[in-house]
Amino acid sequence: MPCLCASRLGTLLVLLWVLLPLMTSSTPSTLCTSLTTLKSSLQPPHRRQLLKHNFPLNYTIRVRPQEVFRLHNINKLKAKVPDLELRHLQHLWVMVNQEVLKKILRILPERHPSRRYISGLERLLQMVQQIQHEVEEEAEDEEPPEKIREILAKLRDSDVKTWKWVTPKTLVDNCFRTMHCLFGDCFLNSNAEQDYCNFLSWRKEQKPTLQA
Repeated sequence: MPCLCASRLGTLLVLLWVLLPLMTSSTPSTLCTSLTTLKSSLQPPHRRQLLKHNFPLNYTIRVRPQEVFRLHNINKLKAKVPDLELRHLQHLWVMVNQEVLKKILRILPERHPSRRYISGLERLLQMVQQIQHEVEEEAEDEEPPEKIREILAKLRDSDVKTWKWVTPKTLVDNCFRTMHCLFGDCFLNSNAEQDYCNFLSWRKEQKPTLQA
């Protein structure tokens, strides 16, 4: 009997270790679950093989400037927009990366070895958006700041004056890093000093804390 109790206690402790970050997170657990699944698909080995090795050397695609969404852009918006809330940036992240994945899919032939991968990322992002939408419906309906509305409008604008040429891998790298910055509650780890919004933290992207 003591052994059985100890075994059950051990199992309970493991479950608490896994669930505690989600229970204490300000981000809904269902959203964290979807983001964790997306994170698994976005790990560096997948991105290198399917978005670098499967493309011609230095291959780039044309995107709007707003679709090059980096850590720098997040930190700049935080500094310049006083009434900016995290949920506004999270919503913007979803919209930006949906456009990015659509553009990558658009240039891929039906039998391209990376097409299924990008399609899978798009489906996972749609799940994140659906959960996010359900959460927003329960909250008070408030318009995002004017600057965020301007960026969203430019994402939908068909009359684009300026374009940028960026590699598919760079765009998805941006998606991976900014996801950690904006949904950090879902990716808690043993390194309490890890700042996912600081580019210097990504110098060694292969370290275990980012792969967990």
